[in-house]
Amino acid sequence: MDRIPLSEADGHLAELVDRASRGEEIVFTRDGVPAARLVPVEDATGRDASHRERKLGLAKGRIWIADDFDAPLPDDLLKAFYGLEPDEPWPDGWEDKPA
Repeated sequence: MDRIPLSEADGHLAELVDRASRGEEIVFTRDGVPAARLVPVEDATGRDASHRERKLGLAKGRIWIADDFDAPLPDDLLKAFYGLEPDEPWPDGWEDKPA
């Protein structure tokens, strides 16, 4: 989501609409306070316009993924996903605990 002061948006409406039609959400601010939001409209299929082909690199520099994003979770955190306490043993039949 990009925040743009109304004073800077003047003269760039066509570009901003193009960005919104590609799935971006743009918030216009007035004196630093959000005043309006530009979002894609639904197309004739009822799906939002964000399913359309998007320009490669649109979020470059905005998204960061940790190097260990896909590393195995620590046992206590993994157990929490399954409703188990950290010190509780894995139930019988879970010899191969979830990865």
